[in-house]
This record gives sequence, structure tokens and C-alpha cells, in this order.
Amino acid sequence: MRALAFHAFSKTRKSAVRVRSSAVLFVVLAFGSGFCANEPDTNWELIPFARPAAAAPILSSDKNALFDDPITKAPVHWESLHTFNPGAIVRDGRVYILYRAEDDSGKMEIGGHTSRLGLAVSDDGIHFQREAKPVLFPADDDQKAREWPGGCEDPRVVEAEDGSYVVAYTQWNHQRYDAAIATSKDLHSWTKHGPALAKAYGGKYKDLQYKSAGIVTKMQDGRLKAAKINGKYLMYWGEGTIYLATSENLVDWDPVEDKNGKLVPVLARRPLLFDSWFPEVGPPPILTEHGILLLYNGKNGLKDGDKELAPKTYSVGEALFSAQNPAQLLHRVEQPVFKPELPWERSGQYVEGTTFAQGLVYFHGKWFLYYGCADSLVGVATSEHPAL
Repeated sequence: MRALAFHAFSKTRKSAVRVRSSAVLFVVLAFGSGFCANEPDTNWELIPFARPAAAAPILSSDKNALFDDPITKAPVHWESLHTFNPGAIVRDGRVYILYRAEDDSGKMEIGGHTSRLGLAVSDDGIHFQREAKPVLFPADDDQKAREWPGGCEDPRVVEAEDGSYVVAYTQWNHQRYDAAIATSKDLHSWTKHGPALAKAYGGKYKDLQYKSAGIVTKMQDGRLKAAKINGKYLMYWGEGTIYLATSENLVDWDPVEDKNGKLVPVLARRPLLFDSWFPEVGPPPILTEHGILLLYNGKNGLKDGDKELAPKTYSVGEALFSAQNPAQLLHRVEQPVFKPELPWERSGQYVEGTTFAQGLVYFHGKWFLYYGCADSLVGVATSEHPAL
């Protein structure tokens, strides 16, 4: 029996579906339509974000860093081209970021190299000391076919309730991609579990291409940890259209489907706005008193986009979903809450510009948002917004 089954109970213009899971009952309203409740309340937003004084990238490429690659059996300059798209976590009173690093192999184009995940640590959230070697990378293991030669990309990391860590990252072999799961007790040694949806419903989604997955968290003990809602963990996932999945163990995930066995979209593109090309999941979402807060990355359209932004620009948006009905969209911003403004956010290998948010932590009484700049660098912005 599937973890969640949807049954239609209304044929009104704004469709409604009922979600059953033993003792769980979700009511999902107007999913996938971009529908928001018409209410002026903005207290749900996590704003504003500001760059530090004399803002500069907090991580950049290191052409001298060497790593003995386990597949080629040769040393490689593993972060010689670009470092970007970081996830973030607070551990033992310090901020750790997992970041994507590209070597100088392959074609000189976006996605043409091999990516590995590096680890860096900071006492203040801004100045980082990085580890000499990557911590998650393609190897001669059971995920090699999915990760070689493209690598491991774009981590979004959460702390589990037992103090261990779960990262959702992209596997890329230069032909196809997947959102995969890995776990760790110390952020240094990782166990790979393969694509997040691979086991769902008898392997129904084992061949699906998808990426960008954020596990829902909530504030516990002064930091964000993975949270159960109605007895299950939740994950928003997707690029282009955003969907929802549930899990009992943070490793194996079941996509939410409707009564016909189709994926249920919860967030989609909007013409004339900053996310007119598509939305993509940002940092792990947060359960707040208002609902589930999702920060996401919006790509601006070529012809029907926000005229205040260059076409193809990535900026940060926010959306709020019901905690009782996690596919029900309550609110969504119409203007980005953070966007490329500085030269190093609009240069590099993605010249249209990106502030691609993937890491968000509460640290020393404020929020730190970590983002990739133009697929080349790592930046940070902060907010004095109270803890959620």
C-alpha cells in the first residue's frame, strides 16, 4: 500500500484532493496552480537579507589543492575552477558548509567538469577554513555509474534528530542526473544511499531525472533539525516544477501522488515574474508558526520574465505552505527577496547572474544565507529576523 494516496472529493474550479496515510489526513487546495490566499499578511517572510560590509566571496577556487582521485588513481586539482552552491549546518557552535567544487577536467562549459563536495568551517559564519580534501566524491562504489565523470553537486544538508547528518545532493554522469541521499555522523565520512526516490512504489521512479531536494526542518535546541509532520518527514524537490515527498527514515522517499498515480505539483512558474522560467528548491525548508517556509531559486524567463532582471537570472524567492496540508500554498512573494547585484554575482561561468541559495542557518542570533555566485563562487548574506 502506498504511503500516501490522493482521492478527489471536489470538482470545483479550485481542485481539492484528500490525502490519506493511516492516521494522517491532509487537505490539499489548488496545488500546482500558483494559487495563494489573498491576504496582505507578510509576517511569514524571512526578510530582509543584507550582504556584509565590504562584501566579497567567502570561498573561491584553489588551484593548488590536490586530491588523489580513487577512480583515475591520479592526483587532481579538485577545486581549481569553481567553488559554489553550498549547503550549511551548525555543529558544536560553528558553521560548516558543504560546497561544490569543480576540477579542470572535461569540457570548458557548465556541467562539463567533475564536481566533488568540499567541507569548510567557520567561527563567525563569514571567514572559513576549508578541509584539504573533498568529503563526498565519485569513487569506485555502487554509485559510480551515476556520478562519473560528472560528480557530486549542489548539497542541501540537515541534521537528524539523533545528531547525524543527511545530505541531498545531485548525481551527474554527464548524461543524466538524480537527487541522491548520503548520511554521516561527523560531516567528514559519508555513506551513499543512491537516488532518493529509487525505491518508491516498487521502483516506479527509478528512471526519473530530478534534482534539488530540501528536507523540512524546524528550530530545535537553537538550530535547525529535520522535523516530522504528522509522523513523517517531508521533502520538497524539483527544478522546473516543485513536488513533495514523505519518508519515515530520511533516506527512502515516496513522492506524493494524486488518485491517478501522478505527481502532485506544489509550485510552478509564473509569467512576468522573477520565477517565470521556473522555480527550484533552495535551502531545506523550515517549519514555523505560520507554516512551512520554502526559500527557492527563481530563474527569470527569456521573453516573459521580470523586466527588472536580466533574462536567465537566478534570484531568491519565498513561499509558505500549510503545516497541516503541506501541498497547500498559502503565500508567495512577487518580488525576489535577494538577487544578484554585485559584479562577482554576475560574472564567472554564468554571466547572467545568480544568487543561488542552498544553505540557511541560525547562528549567533541571526540568519546566514549561503549562496552560489554565477556558478563560480560562494557568498553569504545575513538577516536580523528573529529565530523562527
